[in-house]
Parts: sequence; C-alpha cells; structure tokens
Amino acid sequence: MKKRHLVTAALPYANGPLHIGHLAGAYLPADVYVRYLRLMGKDVVFVCGSDEHGAAITIKARKEGTSPKQIVDQYHALLRDTFQKIGIEFDIYHRTSDPLHHETSQGFFRTLLHNGQFEEKISDQYFDEQAGVFLADRYIIGTCPTCANPDAYGDQCERCGSTLSPTELINPRSTLSGSTPVLKPTTHWYLKLNEHEAWLREWINQGTLNGVQLHNPADWKNHVIGQCNSWLDGGLQPRAMTRDLDWGVDVPAELPGAAGKKLYVWLDAPIGYISATKQWALDHNRDWEPYWKDEDTSLVHFIGKDNIVFHCLIFPAILQAHGEFILPVNVPANQFLNLEGRKLSTSRNWAVWVHEYCEELPGQEDALRYNMIKNMPEQKDSEFTWKGFQESTNSELVNNLANFVNRVLVLSHKFYSGLVPDVDLSRECRSGWDATQTTTFDADLHLLHLKLEDLGREIEHFNFREALRIFMEISGAGNALLQFNEPWKLEKEDPEKVKVVMNLSLQYVAALSVAARPFIPFAAARMRTMLNLPAFHDQGEWLDMLNELAEGNPIMRPMHALGTAEHLFTRIPDEVIAAQVAKLEATDAANNNTELSTAVATAAEPAPMKDTIQYDDFAKLDIRTGTILTAEKMEKSKKLLKLTVDLGFEQRTILSGIAEHYGPEEVIGQQVIVLANLAPRKMMGIESEGMILMADNPEGKLCFVSPITTWTNGGGVS
Repeated sequence: MKKRHLVTAALPYANGPLHIGHLAGAYLPADVYVRYLRLMGKDVVFVCGSDEHGAAITIKARKEGTSPKQIVDQYHALLRDTFQKIGIEFDIYHRTSDPLHHETSQGFFRTLLHNGQFEEKISDQYFDEQAGVFLADRYIIGTCPTCANPDAYGDQCERCGSTLSPTELINPRSTLSGSTPVLKPTTHWYLKLNEHEAWLREWINQGTLNGVQLHNPADWKNHVIGQCNSWLDGGLQPRAMTRDLDWGVDVPAELPGAAGKKLYVWLDAPIGYISATKQWALDHNRDWEPYWKDEDTSLVHFIGKDNIVFHCLIFPAILQAHGEFILPVNVPANQFLNLEGRKLSTSRNWAVWVHEYCEELPGQEDALRYNMIKNMPEQKDSEFTWKGFQESTNSELVNNLANFVNRVLVLSHKFYSGLVPDVDLSRECRSGWDATQTTTFDADLHLLHLKLEDLGREIEHFNFREALRIFMEISGAGNALLQFNEPWKLEKEDPEKVKVVMNLSLQYVAALSVAARPFIPFAAARMRTMLNLPAFHDQGEWLDMLNELAEGNPIMRPMHALGTAEHLFTRIPDEVIAAQVAKLEATDAANNNTELSTAVATAAEPAPMKDTIQYDDFAKLDIRTGTILTAEKMEKSKKLLKLTVDLGFEQRTILSGIAEHYGPEEVIGQQVIVLANLAPRKMMGIESEGMILMADNPEGKLCFVSPITTWTNGGGVS
C-alpha cells in the first residue's frame, strides 16, 4: 500500500434526502474501506460534501417557490445529519457553496485556460422564448432516443442511464414553461476532451501513463472499464465547461463574455473533493497538497455507475490538463440497488429514506448497514426487500452474532466471575470449523489470524460482500465451537478443557469486535464495552491484533476482567415490517391514482396474438438461465451486440439485436433467459449459439426476461 490515502465519496445533490440506493452505491463501501484503513494504521483522509450547484437545485427551488440558497441550506443539513446517524464518518463534509470552493474552482478554470485547454465556441443551445432564458441540460426534458422514456433529461435518461445531449431528445420541452424551446446561438468555453483520448485509453486499459504504471486494470471492475471504453470507442468530443445560469460558480469576471456564465457542474463538483481537502487541512493545521499531488498517495473515488464517465474520463482529463495532480488508482463504482422488485425512484417516492429509517427504527442503524453491505450491487444490480431485511437481521445478526457474543459473556461470568480463564495449552477441544477435528489453543488462534487476513484482503480489493461473509463465518465458527463442545455440560467433568473452549471463544469475540468496526460500528463499540477493552481510536487496532496473533499471543490476556453482557441486536418483529411494506404500498397507490388518467389515455394497444401452438411444440424448447459475462458492439451493425453468456455448464457466444436499446456496459452481469437449443446461425461472420429472450414494453422498449419478470402487456421476443 502507498504512504497515504485520499478517499472520496460522490457529492450528493443538496436537493433531496438520502435513500438506501445512495447508501449502497457509494457511501457505505467508502466508509467500510476507510474504517479498515484507519484500523490498519494508515494515513487516510475521507472527504465528501454537498453538491449545491447545477440545474437540479434551481429546478427544486422553482417548484417549491423558494431560493436555491434556502434549498441547499435545508438539504445540506439533512444530508450531513443523516450520514452521522447511519455511521458514515467523513473527515470533513464540506459544501460547494463555500467561498473556498468557488475560489478553488475558479483557480482551476484560469489554469486550464492558461494551459490552452479551452476553446471558445459558438453553439446552438435551447432557449425558452416564454421565460426568456437559455436552458441548461436539466431544464429540458423529452423522449429518450435509447429507451423511449418520455421524461428524459437533457444530460441523462434516468430510466436507462444513457448519457445524452439536449439536441438528442425527441420532442424536447422546457421545464420552466412547458413550451417547445428553440435553438439560439451562445458562446461557451469547451474543454478539448478529444485531445486527451489517447492517454485516457492507455491509462484506463493498461494502467500506464507515459510508461509509468499508475494502477492495475485487473483490479478495476469490468463494467467500469466497459463503460469507459464505450465512450472512448465512440470518440471523445470537446465538452462545454460553462453554462448560462444564474446559480453556481461564476466564470472568472475578468474574462470577456463572462457575464451571466457559470461553471458546468461537472467541472466544479469534482473539484469539491479538492476544496474539501483544503478546508480539512486548514481545520487541522495540515498540508493538503501531498494528498493530491504526491505519487505516494492512493486516490480512490467511490461512486455509483451513473457517474463513471465523469470520474474516469472527464475529471482525470481536468486533473491532467491542470498538471501536478495525481490520478485515481481505482474507481470501484457500484451498480444500482432495486427496491421490492423495482428501480428506486425519487420522483415517485419509491425509496427507503435513510433519515426516516433512523427515526422509525431507532437503534437498528447497524441492521441497515449490514443488509446494505450483504446486498451491495458490486458487480450487478441487486435488490432490497423488507422481508429479506427481517430474515437476515433475525437469523444472522441476532441468532448468529448476537447469540454467540451473549452466550460467551454470560458463561464467562458464570464460570469465572467475569475473568478470562488461564488455559492449559496442551489440552484439546473440538474445532468450531470442523466437528470431526480437534484443535489446540495455539492452532485455533493461528487459523483465526488467517481468516482475519483473508477478510482484510477482501476489503482491500473492494469485495465488501465477501469480506462480510468471512466476518459472519468467524462468528459461525465461534457458535459451533460452543455447540460442539457444550461447555455448560462439560464444566463439571473436564473444567480444564472448558477453559480452552471459553478462552478461545472470548478471543473470537475480541477479534469480531475489531472486525465489526468497518461494517457495524455501533455494535462494535458495544462489544468493546462488554469485553472491557479500550474504545476505538482508529489508530491501528486491526494491525495490532494481527501482530499479536502472528506472534501466537491471545488478544485478551488471562485474568482480564470482562464487562457486563448485553444483547447486541434485537429481533425485527413482523409488525415493523408490515408497517414499512404498507408505507410503500400507500406510495404506490398514490402514484397509481395520480397517473391513472394519463395511463388510460396513452396506453398502447396490446400486441396481436400469434397463431396458437400445441404443448408439444413448446416442450421442444430448452430454456436455460445464464449470465452475460462480456458484451461488445458489432462493427457495421446498429442492432447487434456480441455477448458471452455463462450457462453454468458452458459459455456461449450469442448475437442479440438489442444494441439500439442497451449499451454493452449496461448488460454485463445481467441475468437472462436463453433459448439454448436453437440451431446455431452465422451472422456477419460469427456463429450465434442461442437466443436471449426479450419482451416489448408498451413503449416499444426491449426488456430482459428473467425469473422475476412479469408482464401486463407483452410483445414479441428477440
């Protein structure tokens, strides 16, 4: 590892609260990673802050009849407090409305201009004649050319995730007046992004820049590199870095034509990481520059997949164009978290809001963290359900972890008056890892050491779900150690053997108290109190533990006095889950009532039924489930994607006519249903070995068929 670490988490827009998709996407993985680094004694700074500029803020202000300043003040406070309640520990939570940020962003702009990185261009931009203003991307909505979503924004479709420009929208309309905007010339400064294409391609795919190895591309997620290459293959174009707005960071006033111009939010927002680091350094009398300019610093950006291009292409180009700044060693972007079978939607209120969760389920913050990590969308979209939340909390946190900790503490007080027993190292007991094997105290401590090293290694490689699984595996082995040896029965027959069992169990609890810190920090603190161990200072406690175990020393010495046993977690009752499900159902009903008349008016006619077939015809089909491993566009074809699909028993190449509906980066990791016994067919020189089953929705968008998919108005297959 490098000497120091700078970790950033995506700046949330200060125009709404935090939901569980945000938590699982960027903030929890970053927090787990940072907590682990601190426990390993690393020099780490963890920065974030509210993104308080951009059209989304002004749109919110217009809707609520207030000012952008009032909006950002309200939601900055809510976001900051929510992060604290759920245990996300930033070194600083800054804000882009701060004067230091404006000064830093304008300084960047001046340097880029001085370095010849901008060109002034006159371009046609949509203008609202009724409102009398130029329209920023988010002030324009229209039909997405990719998925036919009628309410796509001018910069991105939130349904399919496609990055757009306003002129690509079909039937554009202004969000200010509802009128059709007109194109009108305006002047802006454009970053010559095209001039950075060659080195960006090398850096993304090989990890090198000017012959120097900066990162290992094998450590980057496939969908991150895939999305970057999709953009690179399409050819990077100059991108406007200014906007005609009345809210944001001013273009430096000394420049001709600067009046009424603001910096593009995707220029100023990532610079917010730098201004936040500057403020942290001022607050702590530290030097900020080594964290951004020293090659012995590891810079990692935690984001969701909708921000990949900005953090992997545009911001690195800005840093490189400025000079002096380091580039990220990884951008471990997560994919999306769904809720009860649907995409999370802030506009439809289909979400679990974190601040409401903390109010309605007080004391269960770690239960949410645990479930978010367990279902983290690391490589593909995942799903949160309230029933699944209840089951994992009750069976894993309560029945496994909490039960183990409680039993160990209660028995230790019963047998040894709350003191860690001294042990005869020659005595054996049955291993908690394998009921057929025996173990000694030293041998078991060695195995525990190896497991903790494995756990830490998974965190270092951003495999947080696997790290959590190992954590619970250690707890499960501790439970089995008690269950296999039954010390409550053996105490009178073989007290020396029981001492070995109980001492080992206490070492497991002590190890778990440290290993729990990145995942469930509130519970970890309670475990330390129960064990009467020092509170966490995040100054190398994990490293100290590993060093002790490596030397064959226990974590807690004999005769150490324990604290009082408590219940680490409580069960989630059925009525709590029923109330949360009812809350979602009420939201759904309200949305359906609001949209009923529109849906009736615009519903498409069902696709005509095809000729009737017999069951024997259907029985001939061999339909298998598979997972898309790779995807790439076919040259000279607008419709075909070349897919590698894993059927479990073999991998196949399948050409699928979905390229007009999905980009290659969107389908990697997608579970699909495959017609596996379709005769191979050669297309464009490549043999396709099956068919991916798809369905049309009413708007004509092709949708993946999966075991959990249902239709109300199905169409054909492709």
